[in-house]
Amino acid sequence: QVQLVESGGGLVQPGGSLRLSCVVHGSTAGFYAIGWFRQAPGEQREGLASASLDDNRTFYADSVRGRFITSRDNEKNIVYLQMNNLKPEDTAMYYCATSAIARGVAPASWYGNFGQGTQVTVSS
Repeated sequence: QVQLVESGGGLVQPGGSLRLSCVVHGSTAGFYAIGWFRQAPGEQREGLASASLDDNRTFYADSVRGRFITSRDNEKNIVYLQMNNLKPEDTAMYYCATSAIARGVAPASWYGNFGQGTQVTVSS
């Protein structure tokens, strides 16, 4: 059984940065990747980035490539999402999740074990 816990969200001004953390409790055996998603009110859950668990590859959606970076600290079992040059349209609840199907950015239905989420609000 694996459980993911997100943290690090908050209120930030446009152009600012935040680093989200996803603490992984339990074994990731059988999973290919840890992915990051966000969901704004009234919108579908959107895949943003993923970190392959087999190697050091990372993948990004076009909407965040060049601004967001995901990384893993294997010793601490934490996956990070560094978010730079934040925009008001980045405002959403952010989640991490595991996938036993995909390594890259994929629909939310290809991922599971979503955490409770952490709110990111970008506003002046």
